[in-house]
Amino acid sequence: MVRAKNGDTVKVHYTGKLDDGSVFDTSSASEPLEFTIGQGQIIPGFEQAIIGMSPGESKTVKVSADKAYGQRREEMVLVIDREKFPKHLNPEVGQRLRIPQAGGRTAVVTVTDVSESSITLDGNHPLAGKDLTFDIELVEIV
Repeated sequence: MVRAKNGDTVKVHYTGKLDDGSVFDTSSASEPLEFTIGQGQIIPGFEQAIIGMSPGESKTVKVSADKAYGQRREEMVLVIDREKFPKHLNPEVGQRLRIPQAGGRTAVVTVTDVSESSITLDGNHPLAGKDLTFDIELVEIV
């Protein structure tokens, strides 16, 4: 029986859940997720869970924060004086913004607090610091 290995391009259906059982992402209403194992296109723990699976096989796997989006890092939270924030933007809590970085790159941040004097931006991934559970079905090895 054929089993997924490093370098294979695979198609999977998945549902990702937090510890409280709430679903944060799923492919059930869309096409399967396609990626190549070993190219770093998805979180390491999810990728490792696929290795050794055969088409048609399903499993549930718990991925620790360290093998998902990493631990929350407080140094990635930045408080900016409201006066230094672009005047044309009206920030709201939960809003995601792209911030220009050196070398032409951008960073995605989430507005976590807005006051009259400051705006707090969090550069951590929204799932950083969380253990994740995935229900995975290997649909196909391409």
